[in-house]
Amino acid sequence: METPLEEALGVMVETFYKYSAKEGDKYKLNKKEMKELLLEEMPNFVKGKINERGFEFLMEKLDDNEDEELDFQEYAVFLALTASLCYAFFQECADENNRKQ
Repeated sequence: METPLEEALGVMVETFYKYSAKEGDKYKLNKKEMKELLLEEMPNFVKGKINERGFEFLMEKLDDNEDEELDFQEYAVFLALTASLCYAFFQECADENNRKQ
């Protein structure tokens, strides 16, 4: 039986391949695939639309090898940064709630 963390890691890998296999190199996410992943897998984060300038900036910063696609390692960096931002957000909410009490 998988632990929740093991299951989460599996979902992260499966999600990458679900989108990377759609066209082109099946081991990389092109911009179209990454945009689709964001819209379908993270709808509460992107609120149903993507700011093109922000998306281009994100891709540029994540694309360490400058091939205009994201390999799994670059995708993993995206997930780590997203998780870190979520942690900071919820920590700030908890701190604010503690101050109100």
